[in-house]
Amino acid sequence: MSKGIYRKLTTNRENYITTLAKLFDYSTAAFGKRTALTYVDGGQKYTYSQLRNKSIELAHIFARYGLRAGDRIAILSQNMPNWTVSLFSITAFGRVAVPILPDSSESEVTNILNHSECKAIFISQRMMGKLNPEVKDKLTLVFDIETFEIIHKDDKAFTCEGWSKEPMADDLAMIIYTSGTSGKAKGVMLSHRNFCHNLVEAWHAQKTNQKDRWLSILPMSHTYELSLGVLYPAYVGACVYYIKKLPTPTVLIDAMKKVRPTIMLSVPLIIEKVYNSSVVPTISKSRVLSWMKEHTPRTLYFLVGRMLYKTFGGKLKFFGIGGSKLDPMVEDFLKKARFPYAIGYGLTETAPLICNACVGKTAVGSIGVPAYNVQVKLQNVNPETGEGEIVAKGDNVMLGYYKDPERTRSVLTDDGWFRTNDLACVDAKGRYYIKGRLNNMILGPSGENIYPEEIEQVINHFGGVMESLVMERDGKLVALVKFDDNVLNWDQAYEDKFFDNLQAKKKAVLDYVNKHVGKSSKVNTVEIVKDNFEKTATQKIRRFKYKDAHGDDVTAAQQQEKSGKEERESTKGC
Repeated sequence: MSKGIYRKLTTNRENYITTLAKLFDYSTAAFGKRTALTYVDGGQKYTYSQLRNKSIELAHIFARYGLRAGDRIAILSQNMPNWTVSLFSITAFGRVAVPILPDSSESEVTNILNHSECKAIFISQRMMGKLNPEVKDKLTLVFDIETFEIIHKDDKAFTCEGWSKEPMADDLAMIIYTSGTSGKAKGVMLSHRNFCHNLVEAWHAQKTNQKDRWLSILPMSHTYELSLGVLYPAYVGACVYYIKKLPTPTVLIDAMKKVRPTIMLSVPLIIEKVYNSSVVPTISKSRVLSWMKEHTPRTLYFLVGRMLYKTFGGKLKFFGIGGSKLDPMVEDFLKKARFPYAIGYGLTETAPLICNACVGKTAVGSIGVPAYNVQVKLQNVNPETGEGEIVAKGDNVMLGYYKDPERTRSVLTDDGWFRTNDLACVDAKGRYYIKGRLNNMILGPSGENIYPEEIEQVINHFGGVMESLVMERDGKLVALVKFDDNVLNWDQAYEDKFFDNLQAKKKAVLDYVNKHVGKSSKVNTVEIVKDNFEKTATQKIRRFKYKDAHGDDVTAAQQQEKSGKEERESTKGC
């Protein structure tokens, strides 16, 4: 098919692009000479034509080594242009991609490769330590994703008997493993139709074109970034920029200055950190801005909003926030500052979009309305509170969990509704508001529903608190709190003062949260944790890790050191 014909398909893209193979053909023909993928500071760079040629070359290697349509090939790497090349070399030719999150442990990587029965892997040098030697030896091919050199191969597999095929819409495209916050790893089977439906959803939510510039900062192996930050740019012929280093504030600001992105995808934690570490201190330290906050708040929001907009490069038209609930206080600021943010809601099982609140159409605390051609409703609604579980139906809903029919049955009804496990309510305008996770909800002594996420948002507004986790223990609410590292500094010479300060901080947090929450949500105990909470790719705390956890790690460690010191002195005296 000629380039001209492909360009004419733009007006009928929704009906034509039903598989990732058709997306690959369309984008690489229609936008051949345009830059598709590049590092911010040079290095790997591809036009759409170069992306096509390299992907085909890799697909031929798979065939020579006996890999057939339907075979699984993993990708384990940090973000880079070659990640997208690897993905299309697999999915555009009927094979199945298994993206693995870069923060996965060695045991998690081993389990995923074994469970999915992968026959090959693209892996970066940075991740090689996570590839178990025994697992590596079982693989037919291991590619260094940074150079595409074969670093391990099974010569016996060189039979040239492998083959590709044109995938159908309902064929399996990827298996994406997620443990989320529950700790139960699941292999989510997503079809070509699932991903292509998300492209249509994204198009109707935010129109983009080949002149847009994406700046990628989230893991490409997560469905959120994968659908909206990898596949959607290809759908419109846009360019995606990648950062070689970890996206620290300094690195990120420099990248935004160079790229001047028009599209960015983020998670709440990132923009919340910007607000708490930059916006709030800027206002509080300025006498003029503090006066404006009290007397002319609209002017303040306009000025600070413009400053924030310039920090992000000054060309941003869409800043997507998803993965978890955004702090209402931060969202209220973004809305009043007219920052071009949008809210997206979904899960890996829906590839991922279910609801969206577009730029200029957001409501504080809301995840928006159902995405294009997605049915959404509440199930088992409490007549008193109006709260029920969100269920969704559409071409975005997964095929099921790989090798796990029982778990699939537990979340998919016979008529295709997917149970999200998220509790929400809906307003008169059809906008949904998440209350919390069904399996996180705590039943109060009088039968009331307590949502720990709402209590945590209150705690996190207390000065010096980085993050918190509320759980139930012996029928009472306990808050595990992580302070900024500079809030509680241990000094052996002033250990008594340290412990006094620690107790004072705990009491202050307890008084603060109980003053700002309802009677049923009052916290009984505050405990301090030393280390950061372990999180998912979208920066949600892995709650299952802390089910039986106790805080005051700092206290326990220092008390142990103190006891050891006293014991040594006692022994020395003897």
